Amino acid sequence: MFKIKMPIENWLAITSLVFFVMFVGQIISLEYLLIGAQHPELYTQNFIDSKLFMFYSIGVGPAGILAGVSFIMTKNYGSRSTGMIIIAGGVILLAGMLGSYFISDSINDDYVTDYLQLTPVLFIILSFPIIAVGAYLMRLRQVRPKKEYF
Repeated sequence: MFKIKMPIENWLAITSLVFFVMFVGQIISLEYLLIGAQHPELYTQNFIDSKLFMFYSIGVGPAGILAGVSFIMTKNYGSRSTGMIIIAGGVILLAGMLGSYFISDSINDDYVTDYLQLTPVLFIILSFPIIAVGAYLMRLRQVRPKKEYF
């Protein structure tokens, strides 16, 4: 077996990146499901809104928490790799929500809910602070403190 030696904050940032990708995939797949939907009685507004809230709590909630924890761990000394990973997560969220915003125009009006319309706009706006946090980490260049063991 081989081991990849990387600080824990990089692993947390990579995990947040994976959760951002998963969230974008979930939202886009829900919208494609609603584009080709043939049975309006199956996809009620309650069903659509509950799926959106489930995607928030499964995807973007943990992604934001993990990105925040990796930021807190590295904010004193900065980390170029952690910053780049967090920026990548923000860019993926931005690009995915821009795609979702344009896809939502082709959804039948029977399936469009307020939350479905607000989700892309909300997360387009929230992607900019994520990118800014990553850029802040890349800007800092201090020496990482050595760990002292008794």
